[in-house]
Amino acid sequence: MSCKTENSAASSSSTSSSTSSGYGTSSVPLISDSSRTSEIADKMLNMRARGSANGKHKPPKQLQSQQQPPQQQQEVPQLEEQQQQQAQLQQQPQPQPPPVTPQKEAMSADERKATKKSLVIVVAIFVASLMTMFYVYAIFPELNASEKQHLKIPRDIQDAKMLAKVLDRYKDMYYFEVMFGVVVAYVFLQTFAIPGSLFLSILLGFLYKFPIALFLICFCSALGATLCYTLSNLVGRRLIRHFWPKKTSEWSRHVEEYRDSLFNYMLFLRMTPILPNWFINLASPVIGVPLHIFALGTFCGVAPPSVIAIQAGKTLQKMSSSSEAFSWTSMGVLTLCACASLLPGLLKNKFKKKKKKAA
Repeated sequence: MSCKTENSAASSSSTSSSTSSGYGTSSVPLISDSSRTSEIADKMLNMRARGSANGKHKPPKQLQSQQQPPQQQQEVPQLEEQQQQQAQLQQQPQPQPPPVTPQKEAMSADERKATKKSLVIVVAIFVASLMTMFYVYAIFPELNASEKQHLKIPRDIQDAKMLAKVLDRYKDMYYFEVMFGVVVAYVFLQTFAIPGSLFLSILLGFLYKFPIALFLICFCSALGATLCYTLSNLVGRRLIRHFWPKKTSEWSRHVEEYRDSLFNYMLFLRMTPILPNWFINLASPVIGVPLHIFALGTFCGVAPPSVIAIQAGKTLQKMSSSSEAFSWTSMGVLTLCACASLLPGLLKNKFKKKKKKAA
């Protein structure tokens, strides 16, 4: 009995000692590392969830792409294909629109009034010119009946022959009256673009010496062309632009392109029959040719053809037609003069292009 009691007491004492030793170090229960890491992970997940709900936290791009719904993932390659197609279309050469051709513009009421006023002025100038012609006829010396019928502007070589005989008879006694009459008739034809100035050039070559005849032809041509230029600038500008808008714009571009060489091109046009003189006189103010270049180019440009006309006038009575005035030799010389007049302008344009390329 005593042994059992001792054993029980020992066991109870051991248990009490063990319990006292276990709770003696710390009264707080111990927590393992794995439990702590799990708690920290839970807290971080909760914080991320709260941040994403508030919009502050943004997941990485890979996660965003994975989290995109399948519809958005399908739309991305479609957008890329559309962008590629647009880039290809931009790289392809686009067809240029056809050039816009200027069309006839309807004249306004003010333009119609201005045109009517200009026409009235032209008619008044024409009437004044006719009165001047009658005045020249009035101051001319007395002629018999057979001579009066030949005192008119020649229309063919036969009229020029008969008029030359009449004027040659009175030239010595009435030198300046005869010269003034021929000059007025010449300027009248040039001013109103009336054909017949070629026969007057031949007539001047028949009546006067070479230097005087050459100066008179150049002077009358320049003065008459300048008056025609002025009338065209007054009236013809609106009319030509109204009826020939395409040609007017094309010629204006050429004038702007060769503005530095307009004098040379004016010489070329006066020496060659490419364009008639009356057309050059009417079109020059409309397309922007300056008056001083026009007048000087006309005075110098008509000189080579006038030399041929003066030489033909020396043999006027032997001629049967006006075509005999221009032989193959004279045409060849005239062509050489015309080509020589273009050389300075061509060289100037060539040097100008070289300077632009160098710059």
